[in-house]
Amino acid sequence: MTDLISVRGLTKSFGDVDVLRGIDFAVPEGTVTVVIGPSGSGKTTVLRSLNALELPDGGTVTVGEATVDFGAGPPGKAELKRYRAQSAMVFQSHNLFPHFTALRNVTEGPVVVQKRPAAEVESQARDLLTRVGLAEHADKYPHQLSGGQQQRVGIARALALRPRVVLFDEPTSALDPELVGDVLTVMRDLADEGRTMVVVTHEMAFARDVADQVLFVDRGVVLEAGRPADVIGKPQQDRTREFLDRILRPL
Repeated sequence: MTDLISVRGLTKSFGDVDVLRGIDFAVPEGTVTVVIGPSGSGKTTVLRSLNALELPDGGTVTVGEATVDFGAGPPGKAELKRYRAQSAMVFQSHNLFPHFTALRNVTEGPVVVQKRPAAEVESQARDLLTRVGLAEHADKYPHQLSGGQQQRVGIARALALRPRVVLFDEPTSALDPELVGDVLTVMRDLADEGRTMVVVTHEMAFARDVADQVLFVDRGVVLEAGRPADVIGKPQQDRTREFLDRILRPL
């Protein structure tokens, strides 16, 4: 199986704080990688580095057809555009344009950024909204949608860009509990279709059932990595066990 993502020696500091201290991992094409870890561990910074929403200080990252050596200095505009075009992000807090309908939120990137024909994009966008169960809400604005519906619009928006990989930054953490299931169902369907995904989440059931590999990130390093049955079911590191005990067996 060919690796779609390869990360080697990724580092990032904010002031005097070393957030990433040499991250290494690979994501085979058509697989789901779930990143877990405590708050402040660096897991979201890892994810944002894959889309250059955060520019790492060092390390080499390959995503699809683009490779960037961040240790050689900030990438140029053309290099950055090619790198970012490989992936699309689904954010924790939806990040929809409030003055656009659901349909317009989905079509805006492909039409404005990718310069694709509007009629073609709209047809695709309607298909994607149907796919995430929101066909009848295409003309509604974000304030008319529930949090779960907004997040599903966000997933459709990411898919409309036709990325090689979809990045999810804690996509259910801002949702009411009864809305989480609909979002996870869409994500499970994407996994079943063979979509390459990297997901930062605390949803351990999703990680166990859907992930091909789990990375446990703590204090800026990948402390443990492997199959869900191993990392979640039989963790080798004391720190991993301590974290999972708190998540799976809260007081």
